[in-house]
Amino acid sequence: MSRHYPSSADPKAKPFTVPAIRALKGSEKIAAITCYDASFARLIDQISIQLVLVGDSAANVIYGLDTTLPIGIEEMMMHTRAVAAGLSRALLVSDMPFLSYQPSAETAITNAGKLLQSGARAVKVEGGGSHIRGIISKLVEVGIPVMGHLGLLPQSVHRSGGYKLQGRDAPDAERMLVEAKLLEEAGCFSVVLEKIPADLAQKITSAVSIPTIGIGAGQHCDGQILVLYDLLGLDPAFKPRFVRRYAELADVIKQALADYADDVMGGKFPSDEESFP
Repeated sequence: MSRHYPSSADPKAKPFTVPAIRALKGSEKIAAITCYDASFARLIDQISIQLVLVGDSAANVIYGLDTTLPIGIEEMMMHTRAVAAGLSRALLVSDMPFLSYQPSAETAITNAGKLLQSGARAVKVEGGGSHIRGIISKLVEVGIPVMGHLGLLPQSVHRSGGYKLQGRDAPDAERMLVEAKLLEEAGCFSVVLEKIPADLAQKITSAVSIPTIGIGAGQHCDGQILVLYDLLGLDPAFKPRFVRRYAELADVIKQALADYADDVMGGKFPSDEESFP
């Protein structure tokens, strides 16, 4: 049976905070999901979802682009405001888009601040190299919670040559394990592990005291995240191995639209009851 947290309308319902998410490691699996608008956020708010990510994957699922690279800070602020308007229970994290943090710590602080002012409670950045870790340290130093991201890095898709499994060879796996520990030291409160072997994700999860959130990283992570549109089956052509589709809404939506079109063209909509006297 599905377990539900109290509705956001319940005054006793307490929102998840960064410390609360971190404290779930070892005690409760974390269910996370992406979201991009207020309508879906209101639905998510009624379910036992602890963490919501306003993903730069909006570039793919909302704007129909091939990569996440074109989306900018203004679009991410807009989507963050929309999700924040419908959410009160889960911890709201926003992706920092390409070039919103890489140039310098000063750039990162300015843009992360914009996302927090838009309603986010934390931000997520990709990568674990020394330059990125330095930026994360500066963000944390000024009071901005940061989620890390290792494995497949969509913002580095051109460098990696595509959306390939990462950490398969021993040197890459060892580097990722070291970087996970260093991200924790830099101040990350959690880290996303994307498209890496399950055994590597298990080693990383055991090696750090912060929660790991997996996507295509096996069952041993402290939590899981999926793109909302993927699990709802809104794109029938997109069927990666790591996505479980809990609905096939594309079929439902197409049928509803077809029924609507038929009713309009057949003079059946609107009816007298749906019209004003």
